[in-house]
Amino acid sequence: KRVGSPEVPYRNSDVLYFPHSPWLWCKITHFCPYFCRMETQRQKKIAGLLQQDLADILQRSATDGGLRGVIITVSKVYVTSDLSIARVYVSIFPPKEAQPLLKGIQAEAAGIRHELARRTRHQLRRVPELLFFLDDSLDYIEKIEKSLKEGEDPIENPDLLDRRKKS
Repeated sequence: KRVGSPEVPYRNSDVLYFPHSPWLWCKITHFCPYFCRMETQRQKKIAGLLQQDLADILQRSATDGGLRGVIITVSKVYVTSDLSIARVYVSIFPPKEAQPLLKGIQAEAAGIRHELARRTRHQLRRVPELLFFLDDSLDYIEKIEKSLKEGEDPIENPDLLDRRKKS
């Protein structure tokens, strides 16, 4: 079998090509180096450990920094299979302060990683690189519940759906 034929995918630097199926062509970046794999038990355990410690670190730094009335929650942590990168999804309440706080958290990622390494020095040999993202799933759920309570039916009126609106 020849490389590039429908049976054999070929790899060109950071792009994985499956010529026989155009919908399977995917670009693999450092954010998602292992695109189609499920999480292993080890990844889940490390993600849970990171989630607990990161939630404590972020909430303590918020209260120590003088931010009263701000709740920072780590909703989900995904760890790559080689345990080198962790995608951290942060939910911030109130939502109007979410973007500036997220920028501050991203700017302090090295310090947060250092504190995390200090806390997990007996459990982890190497702390993964932390990438922070805003988790807006609660806002999405709130929007759906609001529209359902108001009697808006997206099935009868498809213009209400954001994804279906054509710009």
